[in-house]
Amino acid sequence: MIVHSSFSEIDPIQWHELVSKSPTASFFQTPQCYKFYDTLSFLKPFVFGVTENNKLVGILCGYIISDGNIIKRFFSRRAIVPAGALLDPQITTPALTELLAKATNELCSRSIYLELRNYNDYSSSKMIFEASGFNYLPHLNFHVATPDVETALQNLSSSKRRQIKLTLKAGASIQVAETVDEIKQYYNILQELYKTRVKSPLFPFEFFENLVDKHFGKILLIKYKDKVVGGITCVFLDERVVYEWFVCGYDRMERNLYPSVLATWAGIEYAANNGYERFDFMGAGKPVEGYGVREFKSKFGGELVEHGRFLYVFKPVLYKSGKLFIAIKKTHIKK
Repeated sequence: MIVHSSFSEIDPIQWHELVSKSPTASFFQTPQCYKFYDTLSFLKPFVFGVTENNKLVGILCGYIISDGNIIKRFFSRRAIVPAGALLDPQITTPALTELLAKATNELCSRSIYLELRNYNDYSSSKMIFEASGFNYLPHLNFHVATPDVETALQNLSSSKRRQIKLTLKAGASIQVAETVDEIKQYYNILQELYKTRVKSPLFPFEFFENLVDKHFGKILLIKYKDKVVGGITCVFLDERVVYEWFVCGYDRMERNLYPSVLATWAGIEYAANNGYERFDFMGAGKPVEGYGVREFKSKFGGELVEHGRFLYVFKPVLYKSGKLFIAIKKTHIKK
């Protein structure tokens, strides 16, 4: 058994083969995603792998990120693995255990916690994660089947179909982002959304500017009267999944105009038109908490799934302090 701790140590052919056959495959566990992370100045990518019997059977790819000034960055250092681990169906318990041990040992001095945000089913390996020191946190998501456009449209709620029809009738259109100015208009809407409603840090503009010309991602814009009024940032896994990374829209600017609804539909429609199996919302909140966005996402015909998250806390005191700081900040913003 060999455990790898850098991109250069992992056989790219075996990595692509693992992506093609793994039931837990995602865009976020591909070589392309790692290379994309490596173009961004505001995060530090990492990847760990495990090989047994000369066969790559597991990958853990993610990034370390922090926010704000030097003090805030110290309290917000976190290691994130979007979509969870990439695992061979036949990976052994010792191999997965070694992979997780390598990741936690390497990341413990660089981050406060490590979080795996699962977009697939890890129930068969849940006990191994827990035995390795990870806590399982329930978390919801929606998977939308996209066999064809007509089926996807009919699966929407009647209210969402009506809002899409009204928005298109009003003169709004779906267009692929092409210019820096268009991306900036879209980013300004996202910034306002994250500041006033999401109340969480947003990736810098650099992320969107770097993504727009990549073959594995698109920014689909909603334009109205020659202005960007919404949009969606999507990335793709082969011809299997389209992921909604960011979405926004000025929904209250005019009557009968619902750009965030049309933006979400734009991602679903793209998946259906281009042979993808499903559209992934990338999260719908914790089951025990009220979450308005979950209600919104529930109207797009998806299956509600609960694949959860795996959390490993390296520094409990800093982790609790950080959570308290965020809670106080959000309370202050609400007031």
